[in-house]
Amino acid sequence: MISKHMVQEKSITVGPIDAILAIHNAFRADMTRIDAAALDAARGKPGIEATVERFRFFNEVLEWHAHGEELAVFPALEEVAPLIAEAYVKDHRGLDAAFDELSNAVSARDPLKTARATAAFKFHLDIHLDKEDTHLYRIIRERVSVPDQGKAVGIMAGGVPANRNPELIAWMFPLLGNDDRENMTRVWQMVMPPGVFAGSMQLVRQAVGDGWAELNRRIPELAA
Repeated sequence: MISKHMVQEKSITVGPIDAILAIHNAFRADMTRIDAAALDAARGKPGIEATVERFRFFNEVLEWHAHGEELAVFPALEEVAPLIAEAYVKDHRGLDAAFDELSNAVSARDPLKTARATAAFKFHLDIHLDKEDTHLYRIIRERVSVPDQGKAVGIMAGGVPANRNPELIAWMFPLLGNDDRENMTRVWQMVMPPGVFAGSMQLVRQAVGDGWAELNRRIPELAA
């Protein structure tokens, strides 16, 4: 049982970077499902093509995310830790190549090649995200001021086309655990104008269904 005091204490320690780590977990969760579906399809299991096809929207979100990092996060990193971001940019280009390979395999309707390409994509993505979590974003958290972190996260969020936000929220929030949902919501409170935040919360409520009660319990002001 989480006490009210613990929830309040946690809200003090949540920072802008927690939103990025949360979406990393969404990427991991969805890629795991896509990879499992591709393997099942290669083994002849029917009816899972729609799950495999999720990789297309998944990659759109990944591209928005990577572009936002290169536009806002990596320059902030360069100021405090020169020459580190270059390796992560190369990771992004590797993920672009992995997506092309996967897209070609799916278009060719080759289940075996699709499964192989999906596994390769997942392997590269997992290593990249783990490196970012344990290295890049640790440096950002320790060396970049919280206001500058918030500015970077705001730029990243602004890179998502406004008309695609409902799709993004409907994709992301069901993939997040309760802690990540709370962290994402609290960070959005920091960086979004009140009206935009309120509209986003309506979309979150639709996306999480019964999970809204737990999010509301953790962040009671949502009820207002």
